[in-house]
Amino acid sequence: MEPILLYGFPLGSSMGLVAALEWLGQPYRLSRVDMLGEMREPSYARLNARHETPVIITEEGRPLTETMAIAAWLEARDIERRISFAPGSPEADRMHQIMAFVNTGFTGAFSPLWVALETEDPDPELKARLRKFGQERVIERHDKLEAMIGDAPFLVGDRPTLADGVLIGVARWLEFHEVAEPDRWPRLEALRRRIEADPAVRFATAIENGETPVGSGALRGQLPLAEVIEKFGV
Repeated sequence: MEPILLYGFPLGSSMGLVAALEWLGQPYRLSRVDMLGEMREPSYARLNARHETPVIITEEGRPLTETMAIAAWLEARDIERRISFAPGSPEADRMHQIMAFVNTGFTGAFSPLWVALETEDPDPELKARLRKFGQERVIERHDKLEAMIGDAPFLVGDRPTLADGVLIGVARWLEFHEVAEPDRWPRLEALRRRIEADPAVRFATAIENGETPVGSGALRGQLPLAEVIEKFGV
């Protein structure tokens, strides 16, 4: 069977993994997850007990969670090195370094902002403190990433890789949470525009929005979440 990626909407970090599957070019399927509804249902815990996306169902029918674990799973199947580099090479090391930074401190910096947005606590002072702390952390992490970006068109060289995929699903949260204008970080803004213009990323964004775009042909269809849980849930 083809692997199945469970991707979240709205604005899921997993959008970049859909793009990575397009870049990889191997057959895959998708399953769309409403993160504000379906993901919170008790039945979803059969796929991920932490009630998070992404999840990938491997060819053996085994659910695999966590972005970095899924990225490593994709890298191991990238025989043609379309989205990665030779193991042990300087490029592979840099790709892993950037992915680790984006998936930890960069992504985590947004957590107070998500909590402030989603909390049912009516205390306006608490929400204001969360937003202030989150904005400061996001700005600081953006400063760090800006300093890490080199002169190449993409994060590691002249083509998009897993690192660009891991970044692009999260980077757009800057505007959503109204933290700062993107042009405050010119290298990062230029990089984002190049990634967002890539056909695979445009395809992944359209898929996330519920559209039916034409991609590379690697996507073999989408499955209802209930069917995936019933068939592959633990």
